[in-house]
Amino acid sequence: QVQLVESGGGWVQTGGSLRLSCAASGRAVSTYAMGWLRQAPGKEREFVAAISWNGGSTNYTDSVKGRFTISRDNAENTVYLQMNSLKPEDTAVYYCAQSWRGWCTNRVSEYNYWGQGTQVTVSS
Repeated sequence: QVQLVESGGGWVQTGGSLRLSCAASGRAVSTYAMGWLRQAPGKEREFVAAISWNGGSTNYTDSVKGRFTISRDNAENTVYLQMNSLKPEDTAVYYCAQSWRGWCTNRVSEYNYWGQGTQVTVSS
């Protein structure tokens, strides 16, 4: 089994920055792609960013390109999401997730392990 624990969420003003962390443990976590997904109140869960098993490839949803950066440290079994220039529309619960694929995927259905989520609130 895989356990994913997110941290780093919080409240920030528009234009501010936050760094989310995801500590992973369990089966061969460094073998699989990891992603960050989010869910705002009343909306479906959506893809934000993904990173391949070796960190060599990343993928972002259009609304965060140039503002968010995903990275991973396989030695520490940790995945990060650096979020800059935050906007009120970024407000959501952010989830760390592990895919059953080794390469990046933006399909929510291709993530089979999830953390408990961390709240990010951006005020205008």
